[in-house]
Amino acid sequence: MKTKKTFHLVSLGCSKNTVDSDSMSQLLMDDGYEIVDSPEEAGILIVNTCGFIGPAKEESINTLRELAEGKEKDQLLIAAGCLTQRYGVEVAKQVPGIDGIIGTRRWMDIVQLIHRLRASKHPEPIYHLPDDATIGTDEQGAIRASVAGASSYLKIADGCRRPCAFCAIPLIKGTLVSRPIESILSDARELYDIGTRELILLAQDTTDYGHDVGLKNGLATLLTRLNQEVPGIDWIRIMYSFPGYVTDELIDLMAGSKQVLPYLDIPLQHASSAILTRMKRPANMDWVYRTVEKMRNKIPNLAIRTTFIVGYPGETDSDFEELIKFIQDLRFDRVGAFQFSFEPGTSSEPLGDDVPKEVKQQRWERLMEVQQNISLQINQGFVGKQLDVLIEGVDKNLSIGRSYRDAPEIDGLVIVDGKHPIGDIIPVKITGAMTYDLNGIAVPKPITL
Repeated sequence: MKTKKTFHLVSLGCSKNTVDSDSMSQLLMDDGYEIVDSPEEAGILIVNTCGFIGPAKEESINTLRELAEGKEKDQLLIAAGCLTQRYGVEVAKQVPGIDGIIGTRRWMDIVQLIHRLRASKHPEPIYHLPDDATIGTDEQGAIRASVAGASSYLKIADGCRRPCAFCAIPLIKGTLVSRPIESILSDARELYDIGTRELILLAQDTTDYGHDVGLKNGLATLLTRLNQEVPGIDWIRIMYSFPGYVTDELIDLMAGSKQVLPYLDIPLQHASSAILTRMKRPANMDWVYRTVEKMRNKIPNLAIRTTFIVGYPGETDSDFEELIKFIQDLRFDRVGAFQFSFEPGTSSEPLGDDVPKEVKQQRWERLMEVQQNISLQINQGFVGKQLDVLIEGVDKNLSIGRSYRDAPEIDGLVIVDGKHPIGDIIPVKITGAMTYDLNGIAVPKPITL
């Protein structure tokens, strides 16, 4: 039965958006609302939109339209998140039936916005889009995390001060704002208390953490404090680091810590210095070669994930071949690849979008084929070895989990024979390898007398 004190929330986009969605849900439930799975049962309909690239915008608009078309008179529809922060008025014009618009900067005002909507007639949508910096200063007690089984995503900062030409994030989120260390530690302790075994640190750029408050080597400092404050959390995973900011202190800490996983997600975007310069990204490829070699020497079992863009304006066949050679040289464990998406308002806009769609597709397919062969060869090298695996699900007589090499949703899985308790971390002997995933059998624990 539908009541005014129920809400249905659709979260689109990345894990950072999911954290914002879960924080809004927490504030609503603290105010007496109940979350429901079906939009038909909800008094409040919320879509936390993504506005990063064209396909994400289209998905957000379509989701809003679907809910608007089925909305009843006593229901409220609120568009939240990245797309509305940047294009709030345009979104409302494209989707008749939206009652409220709230962005990324004041997501914590969701309850107050609902009260405003309920308190007055509003033939036009009510907009709540201030530009205030809110991270860590006015979060209204919401834990800045999203819990997924035994893993938890924890946001340590928001916004970005990098000038990447293709990226709209600074236009959406604003510049870097780091959360206070004590707030992060408090959230981490609470997550540990509810059973978190893997803590995944999120920001637009985790390696920039603390720069805005004058903290040198802020990420290494934060990790050191986490090691001290929550020693019972088994794994701490770092996502979204930036080339040139992986410091020696961070490398040494990863090499010497049992908690901080030897896993680095470092989006490099390209390997051609000419393309990187046009992207306004670090273009010193010698640094990349040297740093990767240094990291692998200090952390022999290091897993590196990266992402690349193909078809960036002006990318020639020679530029692309340079990228392919780079991938073959450095042999990354995991690679994500995207075709360039033209974004109005970014500093790449004057460059246009001159690489034909079919060329982008061909280059993407070739890059993925090259990387799939590398990934398979690397996976085959784990056959016969033992890995700790966090069990996340059971299907028939198989258990599904992840090793330190696998971030949730974007990397591979380890498929383990037999049923094992969800949330346990168990030793697994690897018996088979596929392009992305591994097979294995649980190693019996030694009997202690």
